[in-house]
Amino acid sequence: MSDLASTDATLGLWPHLGYTGSRLDRAGLRRGEMESFLADPRARACLISGESVVLRRRPGFIAGLEDGPGSCAALFPLAEAVALGGRLGEACLLGLDGEVPHLVLPLPAAALGALTERPEARPDLLVIDLRAIAVRELVSVEEIGQLATAKAMLAWHARRTFCSNCGERLVPAEAGWRRECPNCGAQHFPRTDPVVIMLTVAGDECLLGRSARFAPGMWSCLAGFVEPGETFEDAVRRETMEEAGIATGAVRYLCSQPWPFPMSVMTGFHARAASREIVIDPNELEGARWFHRDEARLLLTRTHPEGLMAPPRMAIAHHLLRAFVEGRDPPAG
Repeated sequence: MSDLASTDATLGLWPHLGYTGSRLDRAGLRRGEMESFLADPRARACLISGESVVLRRRPGFIAGLEDGPGSCAALFPLAEAVALGGRLGEACLLGLDGEVPHLVLPLPAAALGALTERPEARPDLLVIDLRAIAVRELVSVEEIGQLATAKAMLAWHARRTFCSNCGERLVPAEAGWRRECPNCGAQHFPRTDPVVIMLTVAGDECLLGRSARFAPGMWSCLAGFVEPGETFEDAVRRETMEEAGIATGAVRYLCSQPWPFPMSVMTGFHARAASREIVIDPNELEGARWFHRDEARLLLTRTHPEGLMAPPRMAIAHHLLRAFVEGRDPPAG
């Protein structure tokens, strides 16, 4: 049986975990070659402005056809990305595809506005946010992984303008993977905030919560940031107790997912419940409840009689819930 095949015919093939899949060589030892990468006529780049990503519709999807899985591409020839307004001087290297450089260029708000104010002028382009790209599977698995890196890197640069040591304006270095202070010499590197996301299990039931910010009817796993001096396992136990009042024992890692909103990594676990009575923190949740395995399957297939549903297929919460329903780990990434 394929690793992607399901043991449950109602669930179909196991979906791809969003924002993973990039196979670029991150070229950590070659980041000092940025000038040559920018001069390479083969170089390709994606364009991002805040939450917006510029995509190119593939041939056949331009004439008013609905954008769907695989209908778009995220990478442009570097010269075209610059012509659309991308800032070459603020490019970040994503990595190398063989010897072909892949980069991200920030797109100024004015250039983005020129594209969105008259979309009929460029029907081959689609401006859309990264969540929608992943949910609708508009680009390839390889490119969605690159976009996750690209968005997180630009978010870091936007927030790391001045030196936190002396206040001097920083300058980019190492192909965008470092910012340096010309005054005190401090070096600043991109950060990733670890988050735990967990499905607590008691026999044939699992614990799901609902936040006020969720889409109507959606229930999901509990989650929270890892605190200083804390293991992932301890963070799982603390967050589950704080949010739902449930004590947990054994904690087991399943999978992880980059989450570029703005720059986190979600580490997914199953936890064994040591208590059953739910006491929610109303500042975090508007509800929490136990779902039987059979009911959880209906959440995944979005056929629940009450209109309840699980997060979309690209989300790690979907994969943790599906692993519980099928009684097996997610496919290897």
